[in-house]
Amino acid sequence: MTEMPWLSHYDKGVPHTLKPYPSITLPGLLRKIAREHPEYPALLFMGNSISYGELERESDAFAAALLASGVRKGDRVTVLLPNSPQMIIAEFGIWKAGGIVVPLNPLYTEHEIERAIDESEAAVAIVLAPFYEKLSHLRRRGLLDMVAVSELWDYMIAESEASAPGAVQSLLSGDFAMRSMIEQYRGSAEQLVEPLPEEPALFLFSGGTTGKPKCVVGRHEASIMTGMQLNAWCSVVLGQERSVIMLNLPLSHVYAQVAVMPVAFLRSAPLALVPDPRDVEMLISTIKRFRVALLPGVPTLFSALASHPLLKKEPHALDSLKLIISAAAPLHLDTRSRFEALTGATIIEAYGLTETMVSPACMPLLGVKKPGSVGMPVPDVEVRIVDADTGEDELPSGEVGEVIIRSPQCMSGFWSEPEETEAILRDGWLYSGDLGYLDSDGYLYIVDRKKDVIKPGGFQVWPREVEEVIAAHPAVLETGVAGVPDDYQGEAVKAWVVLRNGETLDAADLKSWCRKELVAYKVPKQIEFRDSLPKSAVGKVLRRVLAGEHRTERESNDPR
Repeated sequence: MTEMPWLSHYDKGVPHTLKPYPSITLPGLLRKIAREHPEYPALLFMGNSISYGELERESDAFAAALLASGVRKGDRVTVLLPNSPQMIIAEFGIWKAGGIVVPLNPLYTEHEIERAIDESEAAVAIVLAPFYEKLSHLRRRGLLDMVAVSELWDYMIAESEASAPGAVQSLLSGDFAMRSMIEQYRGSAEQLVEPLPEEPALFLFSGGTTGKPKCVVGRHEASIMTGMQLNAWCSVVLGQERSVIMLNLPLSHVYAQVAVMPVAFLRSAPLALVPDPRDVEMLISTIKRFRVALLPGVPTLFSALASHPLLKKEPHALDSLKLIISAAAPLHLDTRSRFEALTGATIIEAYGLTETMVSPACMPLLGVKKPGSVGMPVPDVEVRIVDADTGEDELPSGEVGEVIIRSPQCMSGFWSEPEETEAILRDGWLYSGDLGYLDSDGYLYIVDRKKDVIKPGGFQVWPREVEEVIAAHPAVLETGVAGVPDDYQGEAVKAWVVLRNGETLDAADLKSWCRKELVAYKVPKQIEFRDSLPKSAVGKVLRRVLAGEHRTERESNDPR
């Protein structure tokens, strides 16, 4: 399928191409908005509002502080902050100092932070005060040159309350309080750096759910390109209004960093920030308070929302929402139907990768929405399906193979890993490792991860298909499916299941439920009921961890 049939199914008003893309970066875009409309609200956080003009001045001051402290062009700076004004200020400050942002989950353990610092070769870190101790240990060991520390309330309450409980009372020599340095360098004459569109802007980690995390290099222009593609897609519903956009997903993830934030800046729109993506009550209250129009999320969020008692009492609490996008993990059909039945809102599923800087596909907002599909390639993105074994032969519509992608914003490569880069980037195409197919209209269907395919007795079983069936059971809250060693079949299908509060279900009944929808070899041979499932930072069930726990337990029980 060398043609692009999806183009004829675009919503009216969505262009087939956005080329040529403007030669601008996010810092350049911020400067433009701050110059033309400094009063426009940029960030909404805990009752406070920061304008684009204020964001420009604060990030200028922080950039000057970083430059005065020795940060130079190309330096990597690790940021461990929740979604907050200081997170956005820090990122723009780093870019204006010529640095590369390495956003990490602030809840990472000291071991995980050390590994990320080692991979990215970062020498400077910015951290929230409660987590400073983890960074100070690394500083003492010589793994970091400097740490900037921020308090959560830095942009929430009056400065006179800066001695509130939890504040860092003492810092290691050479470390500094972020807010104090910003105040010191406001109006500084320090010459800031103007990053070029083709230069590195971000180091994002990928592969943590399938193996050793790899450091993905994203260019400044990639954020603009992805933002423009998604903005063109969303504008058929959002129009040209400066509607409030929710930023509840962590900026350590490509979804929030490269998709959500650039769309807001391209629209000169405000971002409503929620620091804890797991705090469903805060999310609901923020949507109500600021009349949020666009809510990006992940399947576990929509499952939690659909089950939340507050939303059941106030089904109109989300009536300001015009568009809801689910990505980062497969959205089970049952979750979609329960959420839509409760709220009346429509969820649009999308598909993206860290390596492609998000973007590959999104369901049309007004056109035909095909169940099970993740939509169609957005402008300037091409998708093909090739033989999963050879990686070369293009397959016709309807046949399952490996999904490969070509787009102008694809990653530059993996940092310091040329062999890994060559394996995934071939002749301008990125090999996703995902199995899927395109139908005759160009809609994309993701079957599963290439590495996650289970082969009981030589048959092929895709975990997502089994998860869909299990998740549809009314007693099931969430599930994960993976392959585990089996003496007879070589590999067996195992399901880990979390039940809804107050529900009961045994393995035999659940297997009977599965047999109604699945051929015998796809029915889980083993079922384990648990209170919770291991998840990534954005709520993706970690199948690899579940399978690893099973192997460890099996080996410990092996009398040999």
